[in-house]
Amino acid sequence: MSDVEIIVVGAGAVGLATARALAMAGREVMLLERHGRIGTETSSRNSEVIHAGIYYPTGSLRAQLCVAGKEMLYAFCAENGVDHERCGKLLVATTEAELPKLDAIAANARANGVLDLQRLSAAEAQRLEPELQCVGAYLSPSTGVIDSHGYMQALNGHIASHGGEVILNTQVTNIDAGDDGFTIEASSGGEPTSLTCRFLVLCCGLGATTVGRMLKYRPGYAVPVTYPARGHYFASDRRVPFQRLIYPMPVGAWLGVHLTLDVTGRARFGPDIEWRDDIDYAFDENGGKRLAHFEQEVRRYWPALPAGSLVPDSVGVRPKIYREGETAADFTIHGPAQHGIDRLVALYGIESPGLTSSLALGQRVAEMLG
Repeated sequence: MSDVEIIVVGAGAVGLATARALAMAGREVMLLERHGRIGTETSSRNSEVIHAGIYYPTGSLRAQLCVAGKEMLYAFCAENGVDHERCGKLLVATTEAELPKLDAIAANARANGVLDLQRLSAAEAQRLEPELQCVGAYLSPSTGVIDSHGYMQALNGHIASHGGEVILNTQVTNIDAGDDGFTIEASSGGEPTSLTCRFLVLCCGLGATTVGRMLKYRPGYAVPVTYPARGHYFASDRRVPFQRLIYPMPVGAWLGVHLTLDVTGRARFGPDIEWRDDIDYAFDENGGKRLAHFEQEVRRYWPALPAGSLVPDSVGVRPKIYREGETAADFTIHGPAQHGIDRLVALYGIESPGLTSSLALGQRVAEMLG
């Protein structure tokens, strides 16, 4: 007899959404989180954007789950009083040479089922945002922003109200798979503990590779390797004259230094991208070079950026499962068909648009567990 039917490891947005989906389906669920609060890593250190599903390869999980998850997320916010705003986004080309890429991105969005993009001339875009500099743009009306902390607290409340448990300060140290389920060794509040479960879900984000490698798999299967990629954000020390998010043309897997607004209207710029071998949330000003780079990038679409108005804000780290220079990988959800272990589902490389996709991801995992 197991201690609990299902254990989910990792209480970020995706782990919380997964535990919620399982609890609401009548399953007995326990969610383990190594930190003292939910969602302290990737889920709370991002742009808090509800993405439309524009950029991702057609047919990919990132595209499918973003488009589906977006509508689920807006409905959840409305039903649960989570602060959000469907403010819209302008995807802009700042030079004539970028116009073909702009139209190619729009075509990709249509193939993904994002059918509300509106092509704007420079003059039309500037009527919406007078201080914007561009030669052409697309308006994405279904892009928005969310209070990610409020969202995760609401998910936590749903788990509790449906009989689930969220256990904080619990670091998984070893996992054994047996014929009838799993034995999980952990340090909980500094004390060793052992738990057994029938089903196991790994939603460990930056720790996914470390936790995944605790298990022994069928020959030939390898746990995906996580490569941390750090991104810095600068904030504006004053209100900005924009009502919508502004995204320049992406460069490879990087979406550029974009302008985002939170639910209070506060502006942030970023992130940049810096590939690392470790996880470090310290803001590195790089002797002023980082600020100079941000100012240069922002002035491509906002020439009137006031000098000295950008101030260091925060750092996020994304759990990428590809190296610098490689093609961006899809969300990876491995079940028994991939790794050979019954009743185990493991998620790897859940970065952007993971927050937008979280409810759809949770639903997908719940369906995989039958």
